[in-house]
Amino acid sequence: MTMAHVGAVVAAVTGVMAILLHSSIHKIEEGHLAVYYRGGALLTSPNGPGYHIMLPFITTYRSVQTTLQTDEIKNVPCGTSGGVMIYFDRIEVVNMLVPSAVVDIVRNYTADYDKTLIFNKIHHELNQFCSVHTLQEVYIELFDIIDENLKTALQKDLNVMAPGLTIQAVRVTKPKIPEAIRRNYELMEAEKTRLLITAQTQKVVEKEAETERKKAIIEAQKVAQVAEIHFQQKVMEKETEKRISEIEDAAFLAREKAKADAEYYTAAKFAEANRLKLTPEYLELMKYQAIASNSKIYFGQDIPNMFVDNSASPVGKIQDEAELSEPLEPLSTLDRAKKGPRASEGRGAH
Repeated sequence: MTMAHVGAVVAAVTGVMAILLHSSIHKIEEGHLAVYYRGGALLTSPNGPGYHIMLPFITTYRSVQTTLQTDEIKNVPCGTSGGVMIYFDRIEVVNMLVPSAVVDIVRNYTADYDKTLIFNKIHHELNQFCSVHTLQEVYIELFDIIDENLKTALQKDLNVMAPGLTIQAVRVTKPKIPEAIRRNYELMEAEKTRLLITAQTQKVVEKEAETERKKAIIEAQKVAQVAEIHFQQKVMEKETEKRISEIEDAAFLAREKAKADAEYYTAAKFAEANRLKLTPEYLELMKYQAIASNSKIYFGQDIPNMFVDNSASPVGKIQDEAELSEPLEPLSTLDRAKKGPRASEGRGAH
């Protein structure tokens, strides 16, 4: 065997080894799990992320995602109870498969388990929903609960059929409806929008009127409160004036009462003093003082009543009795000289 033949054999062996090595080494991404088939039979030992070696041309593998993934179902037909056919452009199903359930689910539903457990189930559940509801309910009234109903129905079946596969969320786009019906709905929505605008405008007007009314009430209450405060001030002023007047009246009454009491006390004491003075000696003294204070003295028996009123006072009576009981003595020459013309006038008058 020549060197050329040896080189060719070595190159062929090297190429075959390279092909076998390439076929046996494979890489698994993070978040995935590899399941192996040997002769079509599923092996029970999956491998995690990284590089792994398997028997080339005998063993095959499938990478199964074990993190959150989103499956899209497009153009799903749905017939309503009224016979109108509508189409959902896209339905997204967010799901996750736990690593411990990978082998069982792949064994029962293959590595494309999502087609059987999610895609087909979405078609079934959505048609079930549409068949018992009208277009108005599916398109408008109940559209907001379709995703939640699909999620609940899917998870209920998966709990029995494929434990370990969970549905996180379902997102449903607005379905396509016939163009004529869509235009009618658009007109209806436009009318509803116009009605809502009118209603909102009416509410705004009512709110503004209510605001104005409240402002007027507040202003009136403020005026009334100010007026009440002014009234209370005036009442307090009048009450203060009344109290001041009452105090002044009380003070004046007290002064007058004190003055009257003082006068009464003085009069009482004066009367008591007079009672004490009413003695014969004092009366005699008063008689002579009264005689001495006269500017004219009349002699004789006939004294005019106009000059002496016997009933005027006790002193007058006493003087009259004294004049009648005692004879008047003639004035001496010296006394007449002292009296002067006044004494002579008296005599001349007599």
